[in-house]
Amino acid sequence: MESVKIGSVGLGRLGYEHAKNLAASIPGCVLHAICNVDTSRLRAVAEELGVPHTYTDFAAMCADPELDGIVIVSPSFLHVEQIKIAMEHGKHVFCEKPLGTNVAQCKEAEKVVEAHPELVFQLGFMRRFDPSYAEAKRRVDAGEIGKVVLVRSCTQDPRSTIESTLKFLPHSGGQFLDMCVHDLDLIRWFTGSNIRNVWAIGGVFEFDLCRELHDTDNAAAMVQCENGAMGFLFANRTHAAGCNVETEIVGTHGTLRIAPVGARNLLQVVDEHGARQEYYPDFMSRWHTAFLAEMQAFTDHIRTGTHPADLTVYDGTAVSEAAYRCKESFETGKMLPIR
Repeated sequence: MESVKIGSVGLGRLGYEHAKNLAASIPGCVLHAICNVDTSRLRAVAEELGVPHTYTDFAAMCADPELDGIVIVSPSFLHVEQIKIAMEHGKHVFCEKPLGTNVAQCKEAEKVVEAHPELVFQLGFMRRFDPSYAEAKRRVDAGEIGKVVLVRSCTQDPRSTIESTLKFLPHSGGQFLDMCVHDLDLIRWFTGSNIRNVWAIGGVFEFDLCRELHDTDNAAAMVQCENGAMGFLFANRTHAAGCNVETEIVGTHGTLRIAPVGARNLLQVVDEHGARQEYYPDFMSRWHTAFLAEMQAFTDHIRTGTHPADLTVYDGTAVSEAAYRCKESFETGKMLPIR
C-alpha cells in the first residue's frame, strides 16, 4: 500500500485539527474525503486543505471504494452508529473519545469491532501518545518505580475557550465523560488494573448552564483499582492561565511527575510583573505532538495490517463505565462499585 487514504467526519475544533494533520503532517497518508453537515464549512475546509472529495452523508463517504480508513470526530452520540457504518463498509476506524454516550452503546461498539477482526480500531486517548507519557509508561512497565501505588491526574481547561465548551456541553455527556475519561484512562493504563470503586464530588462555581444540565464545572474523584492501587483526579473548566495537565505516578520505589507547569516552551519572561512562563493556550496546542503520533500510529496499523496492542474498544467501555459511575456518585454522594 503506497499511501493510506482517509475520510474524516466532523469539522469542529478537534475535527479541524485532525483534518489539518491528516492533510499535511502524516507521512504516507492522504486526506481523501471529509464529511460535515454544514456545507459552507465543508467547502471552506476542503478548499483550504486541498481535499478532493466532500460529503454531507456519512454512509455515502464510507461507500467510497478508494477509502482505507475513517476518522470519527463527530458528536459523541453518533460514534457507535458511525463505527458500525464504517466497518460494515470494510473501513478501518479511528474514533475520538468517548466511545459512546452510555454503557449500552459501548457494549454495542464492542460487538461491532468483534465482528470485524480484520479491521483496525483505535480510540482517541491521545495522552498515551505524548512523548512524556509514553516514556513514563515505559519506565513503569520496566519496574523502575516498583509497584504503582497512586496515580494523581489534574486537567484544567482554559477560560478563554469556554464559549465553545458551553456550546458543546448539552451533548458532551457531562464533565466526567467529556474531560475525566482521559484521567481515568491514565489511571487504568499506569496501574495496569481496572477500576473497582469510585467516589466523586464536584460543583458549579461559575457557569449556570452546568447546573441546568446536572453537571459540574469543577469535579474531583477518588478511585480504587482492582489491584489495590489508588487514583485521584481533578478537572476544571475555569483555569485562567491556559491549558494545564499534571500527572504524578507514585510507586513503592519512586515517583514520576509529568508537566508540573503547563508551559508551552522553556522561555521565561522577566519584566516589571516578575518572572513567568506562558501556558499552552488550549488543549490542541498542548497535545499537538500526541495528535500527530496517534494518527501516525493509526495509518501505520492500516499499512502494516497490525492492531493497537494495548488500546482497544474494551478500554473505551471500561473508562466510560467508570466515568458514568463517577457522575452517578457525584449525583448521589455515595461511593459506588463499578459493577
